[in-house]
Amino acid sequence: MIRPSRGIGPAAQRPTKTRAAGLSILSNATLIALKLAAGAITGSIAIITEAVHSSIDLLASVIAFFSVRKADEPPDADHPYGHAKVENVAAGIEGMLILVGAAIIVFESVRRLADPPEVQSLGVGIGVIGFSAVANLVVSSYLYRQAKLTESPALEGDAAHLRTDAATSAGVLVALVLVEITGVEILDPITALLVAVAIVSAGVRILMRSSRVLVDEALPADELAAVRAAIEAHHAPEVIGFHKLRARRAGSSRYIDLHVQFAEGTTLRRAHDLSHELQRAIGARLRGTDVLIHLEPEGPGGKPPPGTYCPSSRPKTGRQSG
Repeated sequence: MIRPSRGIGPAAQRPTKTRAAGLSILSNATLIALKLAAGAITGSIAIITEAVHSSIDLLASVIAFFSVRKADEPPDADHPYGHAKVENVAAGIEGMLILVGAAIIVFESVRRLADPPEVQSLGVGIGVIGFSAVANLVVSSYLYRQAKLTESPALEGDAAHLRTDAATSAGVLVALVLVEITGVEILDPITALLVAVAIVSAGVRILMRSSRVLVDEALPADELAAVRAAIEAHHAPEVIGFHKLRARRAGSSRYIDLHVQFAEGTTLRRAHDLSHELQRAIGARLRGTDVLIHLEPEGPGGKPPPGTYCPSSRPKTGRQSG
């Protein structure tokens, strides 16, 4: 089943994205200090790799913090379409940072497999990693909620970082408990390798998601359907159809353009007013929209051009080609 886009529906008041990104920075900085201290005390490579992962999470949080601030800046002469894609670029950078962190973990884990260190004082490590897992789960859940409310790719990428960190922390916690029980210290670097695999998976997902927006992939089918529904529901007798519908994303913004055909005799003033009404109708169904409408006259013989989508309340002479 295709899940409806969260962009469909009336525009909601956006919470402060920078506040959410700031919380992530504070959380990561605190966890890095705790993990480094626990790693030094225990000598556990798994804990050290967790500190490396949190360091990359911290860098990703800083990138997210500045990207959401930049993305909310209004258009200017150099960026007439705004700065929303900064968030998608930030999400892509976050994905690459995840992969870099995974490479560091793999290198260190393989080195430790050849020469396993002596792991000691595991009680401290178990406590720190357990706290880390819970803290990251709580913060990532908050970030995911804010990302959904604001449709922020940067916050979503940051949340994915922390959710992966929480999962890997749980894996390290299990490994430390096993080492404490069995005394088999090689389980420590083996667990670190498994952590790296999980990190790579998260990084690839974030990169693919951000790249689709950067190459101007079309909006989901349900959002395009919402555009058609907005025009159908308008019921203006002068609007006889539309075609050449195109739409793309940039950050949390949607850019939509289409050609709307008006019945013969419609004045330019009336067509202009109706275009603004249609823009508002589309904006009421899809938040964050920038709608551009090209006005077209009725075709010869009263027939719309091929590929025109005609509202259901009027005779249909063709289908919208998209």
